[in-house]
Formats: sequence, C-alpha cells, structure tokens
Amino acid sequence: MENNSWTKTTCAYCGVGCGIEAKSNAQGGVDIRGDIAHPANYGKLCSKGLALGETVSHEGRLLHPSLEGQETNWSTALDHVAQQFSDIIAEHGPDAVAFYVSGQLLTEDYYVANKLMKGFIGSANIDTNSRLCMSSSVVGHKRAFGSDTVPICYEDLDHADMVVITGSNLAWCHPVLFQRLKAAKKLRPELFIVVIDPRKTDSSAIADLHLAIQPGSDVALFNGLLCHLVAEQKINPNYIDSYCEGFQDALKNAQQDCQDERDFLDRLTISKTLLTRFYKQFANTEKVITIYSQGVNQSSQGSDKVNSILNCHLATGRIGKAGMGPFSVTGQPNAMGGREVGGLANTLAAHMEFNNPEEHRLISDFWQSNTVAKAPGLQAIDLFDAMYDGKIKAVWIMATNPVVSLPNSNKIIAALQKCPLVVVSDCIKETATSKYASVLLPAQGWSEKSGTVTNSERRISRQRRLLPTPGEGKPDWWIISEVAKRMGFSRHFSYLHEGEIFNEYARMTTLGNENGKNRDLNLIGLTHLDAQGYSQLTPQQWPVTKLQKKNHSPTHV
Repeated sequence: MENNSWTKTTCAYCGVGCGIEAKSNAQGGVDIRGDIAHPANYGKLCSKGLALGETVSHEGRLLHPSLEGQETNWSTALDHVAQQFSDIIAEHGPDAVAFYVSGQLLTEDYYVANKLMKGFIGSANIDTNSRLCMSSSVVGHKRAFGSDTVPICYEDLDHADMVVITGSNLAWCHPVLFQRLKAAKKLRPELFIVVIDPRKTDSSAIADLHLAIQPGSDVALFNGLLCHLVAEQKINPNYIDSYCEGFQDALKNAQQDCQDERDFLDRLTISKTLLTRFYKQFANTEKVITIYSQGVNQSSQGSDKVNSILNCHLATGRIGKAGMGPFSVTGQPNAMGGREVGGLANTLAAHMEFNNPEEHRLISDFWQSNTVAKAPGLQAIDLFDAMYDGKIKAVWIMATNPVVSLPNSNKIIAALQKCPLVVVSDCIKETATSKYASVLLPAQGWSEKSGTVTNSERRISRQRRLLPTPGEGKPDWWIISEVAKRMGFSRHFSYLHEGEIFNEYARMTTLGNENGKNRDLNLIGLTHLDAQGYSQLTPQQWPVTKLQKKNHSPTHV
C-alpha cells in the first residue's frame, strides 16, 4: 500500500545539506521533492537530489554478516571482531588498531566510533575520508580563529556585494548554492563575481572577472591582495588591534612572497590589468564573501592557502557581519558533523583538544574512562602506511572505499593484504575494498538510517528512516556499540536509540563551555530533547544556546 505522507529528511550527497521530503511509492521506491521550509535550499534541488529516489535499490546490497567469505550470524561476527580487537590490543597495545571512517556516517555513528576508539580502546587512531577534503580548512580555521568554525551562513550570499569563488566549480559540485548565487546576480546585476580557476568552468559563466591563475599560486595571489590592502590603506586597524594577533608577521611573510612584481606576475600567469582589477574591487567593496572548496584544500599547501584567504578578511574586518567572510564549503553530507564529534585523529571530541589537560580531564570524567587517548593518532595516509609497515594489525573501515578514494591504490591494497584483521561495514557487498576484508558487516544505507548531519553552514538536520532495511543490515552506531559491549564496555554503550547518542553529544559540547565562552560549538539548547523532541527536531544552526521546545513541527506534512 502506498504511503501518502511525506517525511522530512536530508539529501545524502554534497555538503549543502538540502532538505528533502520523501515518501515510499507503490513500486517500493521513494518519491522525492524539495523541502520548501528547509533554510539550506527552500525547496530547490539539483539533478542528483531529484534522482535520489532512483538510488534506493536492493541490488548489490550486503545482506548478511560474513566471516572469511562465509555467511554467518550477527552474534558470531560481532564476537569475532571484539575478540580479535581485544587480543591484538592485549598483545601489541591500543595503537595497533585503527578505525577509518567516512563523511557518509551520521553524527551519532561518528560519535560512538570516536568514543570507542579514543575513550575506551585508548588510541586516537581514528581518521576519516574527510581528512582528504577538509583537514586543510580545519587547520586554517584553528590557526585563525582558535576553533574549527565556519563564520558564514548561506543567507550571506543574498547580502554580499562581491563573491570570490576559488578552488571550486560551484556550479557542478554545489549546484543549489550556485543557483542561489546566480539568482542573486540576476536580482542585483551589480553583484561582482570573481572566479579564480585555471580552467574555464560553468561557474565562470556568471563571473564578471575570471582569473585563470597558474595551479598552485593561490597563496601568492592572496598574499599579494593583503599587501595591496595595506598599501592602499584599506585594512581595519581597530579590528586588527581588538581581535587579531600576529598581523605584522603575516604581512611580512606576504611581502616576501610578492616583492618582485615581474616574478610575481610570472608565477600567477595573469596580466597586471586583471590582477589590479581584482585587488581594487576587493579593496573597495565592504561586503565580500570568499567561497573556497577542494581546489584550495586538497593541496600540499592547503592550510596556507586557507590562511592566506582568511588573513585578507581579518585584516579588513570583513567577517562576522552579514554578507561578508570566508566560506569553506564541505564536500560530503556530514564532513562537518564528523569534525564536531572527533572524527579526525588530531582532535578529541566536541572541538576539545589533546593539548589541553583540562579538556582531557573533562572528557575522561564525562565518559567515566581512565583510558582516554592522550595524544593525536595516525592520519589517513599515515594510518595506511603504518598498516603496510605492520604496525597497524587491525582496521575497521566504515562507509568508505579507500582502495578507490585514497592515493596510491596499489599501496593501499598491499597494506590491506598485510593486515591480519580487516573489518568492513558497508551497505554494498562488492567494493574494491571489501574484497580484502576478513569480516563484512551489513550496514544501513540512506533511506534506512536515522540520525543527524551538519552541513557547510553549521546547520544540523535530521536524516530520517524511510524504508525497511533489506536483509540483516543494522545502523552503524548499533554495530559499533555491540562490539564495544563485547570488549567489556557495556555500561558505556547501552544506547537504545540514536536520540540518546545525540543527547550525550549535545551535553558534551557544554563541558567547560558555560554560555559558549570557550568554544563556538555549543548545543546546550538541545540537551533537554526527549525521544519525541529528537524525532521532530527541525534544522538548527550551532551554536544553539537557547532551549528548544520539546515538540517541534510535525515530521509528516
């Protein structure tokens, strides 16, 4: 029988985090439409989002646990994983095991995985495929702001007078944001758009200025901009004195990068006329947004590229106000959520850090564990290098396919072949990675999962269950929790549903963070939600410092 009610949920693709409404149809699939009430997209969807229902299929699904290629039951598989992890830790120590996770996980899954690895196994060897796309931005944010905070909202695009797009083909990779920008340009033709890209792309089609700079010269370009802003007295000394440190050092480094004009232009491979036009437009426009993505982040100079952009906004005070600021656009639907709960090897959880003894104590007390990891773990590439060298003897890969997505796939394959225990949780049976797994665990896919994701503008949205799970697939948080129980940590992983996990995470964001004075990430306003309140949670942008009503607008409309 066809379900005539629409369920509000979130798209599974990029970091825009579009709200959708979905309902099952008579063919066993899902009908999709945009959620006009969701502030990320107001009902707009790109071609991928519109076709999301077509991806709901049982074809090729991993339906049952398997052990060494033989189908088995959940109890046997979970016992095996727990016993193997425990034995390896007992013989070789906690740093001999690792988790490699994914921006496709929901925040609740991420939280439980991080809690088990860092809190109870006692190693920080958990990293994510988001490392490849977002870690440069994380480093840049923490250098500049002291925390991994994106100081922008999508609404700012409607108020900007100049938008710079660099390291991003926004038209292809984040189409709904691009269409919003395109609409703003149509409404206000004076909105000046700059696209910085060695190639001519669909994004550059709406640009007033296209700078086809030499690949890798981004730092020089923005260092040159900082020097121009200083020379033209377009910086904001009061803002710098009140809110910034290290300005003179940053300026000195920038000046060294562009002191020889001929060499500078040769490196950029653009004309002085185009460069001057860009610099003057930026200098004389107050409301400027700089959008950047993987073309900036995925680089050996990624962090420096990010900071060269941020420095120009900080020096002019063009940040923290409507229509201005640096805007890191994430790739995966929950890259931000993973960063929040500690999915990166070099952070603890809830934006708390290893190098802060008080924050380490707060987390230890909160988790009631005396084995919380004390130092950062191995990051993605280093993790697989350590596996290749025999130092990592057990790895659990969740919702990602590193044989395809990591560089140097031959070495990744060799590392997996050498590893005594490879556990893979996935919803697909045959992937390039799963063929090297000794244990396969069937996980839920989109349309079956329930939890939350956080998009590029820090907005937390619910992803809701739409369809029954084929075979014996289970939520990732449940799988992780069951292994944790079998490793002896039952009391700390006895969750009945994902809402309990979210509540624990929300409470963790308040540790040592009264009124959000110490960390921007603060969900104190969501800490009281009961099961019904969590089920009906509407999109919330952090920090959430005001208490939300227990009962929100209905899930079904």
